[in-house]
Amino acid sequence: MNEPLPHSRSEEPELFTLAACAEMLFLDLPAVERVRRIAALGFHVEIWDWTRHDIEALARTGAVFSSMTGYIEGDLLTEDGTGALLRTAEQSVAVAKRLGCPRLNLHGTGLGAGGLPVKPVHAVTGAMWLKARDTLARVAALGERAGVIFVLENLNTAVDHPGVPFARAADTLALVEAVDHPHLRLNLDLYHAQIGEGNLIELVRRAAPFIGEIQVADVPGRYEPGTGEINYPAVARALAALGYRGTIGLEAWASRDSELALERFRHAFTLAT
Repeated sequence: MNEPLPHSRSEEPELFTLAACAEMLFLDLPAVERVRRIAALGFHVEIWDWTRHDIEALARTGAVFSSMTGYIEGDLLTEDGTGALLRTAEQSVAVAKRLGCPRLNLHGTGLGAGGLPVKPVHAVTGAMWLKARDTLARVAALGERAGVIFVLENLNTAVDHPGVPFARAADTLALVEAVDHPHLRLNLDLYHAQIGEGNLIELVRRAAPFIGEIQVADVPGRYEPGTGEINYPAVARALAALGYRGTIGLEAWASRDSELALERFRHAFTLAT
């Protein structure tokens, strides 16, 4: 493990916009205070299920929100599920507007307690693929009307989310490519991709034209960069070489101290000029 970094902002300019998930850091604080703390340290803020939060209280923090879950229930592959997903996506858009949040996150199916799918799917048929593509095309049209971007996140089924359909980065990329709409992009989660597929630098090169955001954590443990096997500084250099200048979100637990975790994250994605 790398040596701890000092609790100070880097003097190097940041090439990427850095965000942090308020659901996983400063867990000893109430949600609104977590948001304030992350924002005070210079990061944008990400949240999950907005129905669990006091939206007006979050808005009053003055934090910049970079992403949130874009649906409450539903899935991409059944008639009832797509109806629920589209209906609650519209509700989510209204909340995103209140928070000034530009990106709304989607999965292949709704997630319940512990990140497990509400309705597990272990075999995805061709008809399900076609339904998912059509549903995402409707989601993209909603995003265009509302002026927001929906992002489809890859997950892993080996450790965290068994039974989620369209979980691999290869799956989410295939669906986003098939829809090919600027209001539907990838939320490319490199923690999940490392567990499920690996070869991360080639993955970001392949996915680059369709990336709306990147999320990171190290493997194993889902802690901050520098605690595991992923060479995130090398990933950062590859992203810079590809011309990526978007958001990178820390969706990780703190291995020890949340502020130190954020400093390690910043260090990994701040490139010397």
